[in-house]
Amino acid sequence: METETNSQRIGYLLKRAQQALRLAMDEVLRSIGLTTPQYAALAILEESPGISNAELARRAFVTPQTMHQIIFALERAGYVEREQHPHHGRIQQACLTAGGQVVLEQSHEVVDDVEQRLLASLEAEEIPQLQSILQRCIAGLEANAGTTGIRS
Repeated sequence: METETNSQRIGYLLKRAQQALRLAMDEVLRSIGLTTPQYAALAILEESPGISNAELARRAFVTPQTMHQIIFALERAGYVEREQHPHHGRIQQACLTAGGQVVLEQSHEVVDDVEQRLLASLEAEEIPQLQSILQRCIAGLEANAGTTGIRS
């Protein structure tokens, strides 16, 4: 029976793809003045304005402490503003400012270009297949491990 080398293992290949994607995103976002985690926070806030810091951190795959630093930097840059929750005085809700929306739109454009580079070697019909396969892999791991932190 033939054994897999590390370079053939699915987990290794997924990690290499993730690292290459992260490096490419870091490079293009740097030209806009953002980091990849800052972009992730802005993109999540665009979809879910006012979500809690803890939920924002979970969706961005960072700790709540790291997310607090990210939001603070985005607030200083004028991309995010925080307001008190109407019913829970200790909770602050973050929302995009007009400037945040502008920089996010610029970021989406350069990130879309990176994703196009990622998928360039695939045939058009392979892209939905890849999405489906990855979603099923995630669902299988979540179901077997009880993981709830990964979002599709």
